Amino acid sequence: MSDHSALVVLACALVTLAGIFVAAAAGYLARRDSASYPAALARAATAFAATLTLAAALAAALTNVAQR
Repeated sequence: MSDHSALVVLACALVTLAGIFVAAAAGYLARRDSASYPAALARAATAFAATLTLAAALAAALTNVAQR
């Protein structure tokens, strides 16, 4: 495995871990706000998806800047 491949795998793992932490915090805060379990799970899923979308958008933007 090359250094570049290892860095890509590490970055993917860190983004996924950050997404899990954000989702857990969103679900916890939703439950503290008296949301039902399904509603809290939906908010957590939305936060997880938003985190991964933001990371993908940042990666695409940085790739575009780095190629110029």
